[in-house]
Amino acid sequence: METLKPPRLKKGDLISIVSPASSPKDSAKVHSAVHYFESLGYRVTVSKNVFNVNGYLAGTDEERAEDLNQAFADKNVKAIICSRGGYGTPRILDKLDYSMIRKNPKILVGYSDITALQLAIFKKTKLVTFSGPMAAVEFGDNIDSYTEESFFEIVTRAKKAGALKSHKNFKATFKGKKKTQGRLLGGNLSLIMSILGTEYIPDFSESMLLIEEVSEEPYSIDRMLTQLRLAGILKKASAFAVGQFIDCTEEQVGRLEEASRFAVGQSAERTPGEPDKRHLTVDEILDSDLFSYEKPSVSNIAYGHVPIKLTLPIGALASIDPVKRKFSIDEAAVS
Repeated sequence: METLKPPRLKKGDLISIVSPASSPKDSAKVHSAVHYFESLGYRVTVSKNVFNVNGYLAGTDEERAEDLNQAFADKNVKAIICSRGGYGTPRILDKLDYSMIRKNPKILVGYSDITALQLAIFKKTKLVTFSGPMAAVEFGDNIDSYTEESFFEIVTRAKKAGALKSHKNFKATFKGKKKTQGRLLGGNLSLIMSILGTEYIPDFSESMLLIEEVSEEPYSIDRMLTQLRLAGILKKASAFAVGQFIDCTEEQVGRLEEASRFAVGQSAERTPGEPDKRHLTVDEILDSDLFSYEKPSVSNIAYGHVPIKLTLPIGALASIDPVKRKFSIDEAAVS
């Protein structure tokens, strides 16, 4: 099955906002995103179940899957932008009409929990999707100019982006000796793990493995990378692209957990976060578990749970040139 690319986004196109995972924390941000896109000359529709609340989910699994299936089936919709991540996309993977999605290729944008959805769609249809800003997050809150430029560069131009621009806040680190190309696959590390061993995980052979994470303790990062190693994925991949690991220190996660327990009246005692507990840092874990493969890699890129971010096409060919210090998208991601 050949890689499938969605038509590029053009002024006047209709954008659909969906919530495949959690409900937006602030509905005003969704409305702000609608105004933002309309001010640029696009049309926007908000799917009927976007603001539903079912615990930590945006409505039932059936409602969330229905919105997504309908957005893909609607011939007028040209792009689908997720409101936010949170949790929930793995629950609807077996409720999507992949045959219909392949017949109606269109731009799908999101990150974090949306990772599982993007990998499943690529596995089942070979459709390139986009790990990038979301409606109730970046687009609904004064989107950063670097983030904005990267998004429109990727989804509106039917030609390869080439070497991606760096940002002054993120100094990329390159490892390796030769330029290597691979199909960009991955996203949030926890969500890759959530579908590992299922029919929804793509083949990572000769891929460029992309990872980022938020609010996970170092030992958890270690455990997930170890599972990727045991599953053969680290060996299969040709190169690694590493984004930001936000609040992934023992102390930071400990403070978050203690604050959460205090808020519900529980004891703040927490064994894993004891000051004298020995632990490894995320950098040390990446060095031993990932970079020890001595494959070409780029790390500390502007990608992940940060407001300044690249939009990266999941399923498109990308390359890393450690000598020239270039991280590039080597083909057009839209048609």
